[in-house]
Amino acid sequence: MAVTQRLDLRQSQSLVMTPQLQQAIKLLQLSHVELAEYVERELEQNPLLEREEAGEDRPAADLEAGADSDDSAAANSETGATPDTLDQANAETLPQAADQPLDTDFPGEEDAGPAADWSPGDAAFENWGHGGNIRFETDGSSLEQSLGETVDLRQHLLLQLQMEVTDPVDRMIGVHLIDLLDDAGYLTGDLVDVAALLGCETARVEATLLRLQSFEPPGVFARSLRECLAIQLAERNRLDPAMEALLDNLDLLAGRETAKLKDLCGVDDEDFAEMVAEVRALDPKPALAFDTQAAEPVVPDILMRSRRNDWLIELNGETLPRVLLNERYYARISKQVRSEPERAYIAEHFQSANWLIKSLQQRATTILKVATEIVRQQNAFFHKGVQHLRPLTLRDVAEAIEMHESTVSRVTSNKYIATPRGTYELKYFFSASIAATGNGAAHSAKAVRDRIKRLIDAEESAKVLSDDTIVELLRGDGIEIARRTVAKYRESMRIPSSVQRRREKSPGF
Repeated sequence: MAVTQRLDLRQSQSLVMTPQLQQAIKLLQLSHVELAEYVERELEQNPLLEREEAGEDRPAADLEAGADSDDSAAANSETGATPDTLDQANAETLPQAADQPLDTDFPGEEDAGPAADWSPGDAAFENWGHGGNIRFETDGSSLEQSLGETVDLRQHLLLQLQMEVTDPVDRMIGVHLIDLLDDAGYLTGDLVDVAALLGCETARVEATLLRLQSFEPPGVFARSLRECLAIQLAERNRLDPAMEALLDNLDLLAGRETAKLKDLCGVDDEDFAEMVAEVRALDPKPALAFDTQAAEPVVPDILMRSRRNDWLIELNGETLPRVLLNERYYARISKQVRSEPERAYIAEHFQSANWLIKSLQQRATTILKVATEIVRQQNAFFHKGVQHLRPLTLRDVAEAIEMHESTVSRVTSNKYIATPRGTYELKYFFSASIAATGNGAAHSAKAVRDRIKRLIDAEESAKVLSDDTIVELLRGDGIEIARRTVAKYRESMRIPSSVQRRREKSPGF
């Protein structure tokens, strides 16, 4: 068999991931805060971009559901980027990004707050941060000025240290101990290390710590949950031997082992109930009251409101970046450049600015398109409530709007919609399906979880529902579900088992 060489001409198609396409894909998944920071950097680096002043006409600023996007498609076609091209690029970079349905918790299903969740062994007490710097000197402002301002925990403790401790060595030890506090007010680090660092005896550090534990708020500078509660009880003159026995067995208290605890404390039912009530009234995280960081409100990317018998969906103009191509400056500077490097520089920045503006417009159009389809699919939820939330996956939306799942995944990340029922992340509306009994329609996992929570909230103390009983009740409602699934959903909502709930609801606990 002879071996010969020959030339063949073959034609094939492939998607080239240009930097511009990569930029467009990146913009899809950014939140509006991250997008604003990105655009700000582009404004600083590109002299051909300028910020659009308020009140100027902006073609893409008022997009609504069903708005014509032919102009956007035409603009992208000039540079070779179309919605299909961008969607295909998403598929190339993240082909399996959305095969699994996304499931998040309901707003309001979380625990009441950090102060309410203080069971022994809580991870919140194992992952502590550290305080601020170790400067003890103030900025020279008076005490009255400091009191008139918002005071954080460190400032509050330093003021008490100034008034209560006069010895300079003890003050320096106090400053170091203050800076070892975590956000909850617990002391981290080792006293031996503090003594070695400051060159003093460990006993003196321990004595200073004992003085600091009398500071406000009560319970601060504790090294464990037991010590935190003991400090607060001692401040109330309620740390008797029975209470100390209770604090020594907080694990039994968390497990609702009432009979064993009463024997260890040597008290009757009435005294034990009073002791438990006192412990529950304490603050396991005393420093959280000094958390002065204001919670950042969620600014929705999409606005939804009722219009006749339909929904009006539009983008929030406040979250849309306002940038324009400064064509006057480009025309003027193009006439002045002479050298080839200067021409290349101007051409590159002109192309970059033009592509950024078109990518932003395409991003807005895609977000609106996905949000509109989600609202259409979950129409029953907006009209009737969470029990009518239907199962929905990324693939369902992607097929309906003829885009790839990875595109829908990127668009729904960190995007929020303001609805008549509240503000939700777009990913909230995606949920796994749970089969129905018979030939009925499948149920949303979120709706089933909400149903379980309602059943448990409505149970009577004498008739606590077991997981098996909940399964039977759900099957009576046409929901086919396994017992282990009920247990998983109950645990995800941090609802105790039926045994623990029965102990908690029993008289005397």
